Amino acid sequence: MKAVKLIFALLICQLAGLMGAIFNIGSIDGWYATIAKPFFNPPNWIFGPVWTVLFILMGISLYMIWENKHHFFAMKIFGLQLFLNILWSFLFFGLQNPLIAFIGIILLWISIVLMIVQFYTVNRWAAIINIPYLLWVTFASVLNLAIVILN
Repeated sequence: MKAVKLIFALLICQLAGLMGAIFNIGSIDGWYATIAKPFFNPPNWIFGPVWTVLFILMGISLYMIWENKHHFFAMKIFGLQLFLNILWSFLFFGLQNPLIAFIGIILLWISIVLMIVQFYTVNRWAAIINIPYLLWVTFASVLNLAIVILN
């Protein structure tokens, strides 16, 4: 049963990543290539591997929380941040609206902080392994804001 829960938690997160990627695919070589980006914009190839690792870490942390009997509220916050993660891709790449996406990524950032805090009360390691996610979304928020300013 534990292996099934772990696989399910990992799949949920990877599916969320795939859902977000649906909005990116058509825009990366199209609209996104045409907008002004700051000097610190990473090369496009870096995003896939980074997000894959982050979604794996999220899946592991979800499994760690799910294994605890006091997981209900923590899992609700996890679901919220996962939804906001997908929503950001839709707002930024799907709607091609960096300003609205910036508002979305701030809400995502807040939800990740809340998730980490809540996870910490249930399982310290489940919280700690989400710190790279928070750092990456912090960077993505700065990048998103820079794109808003430049465009």
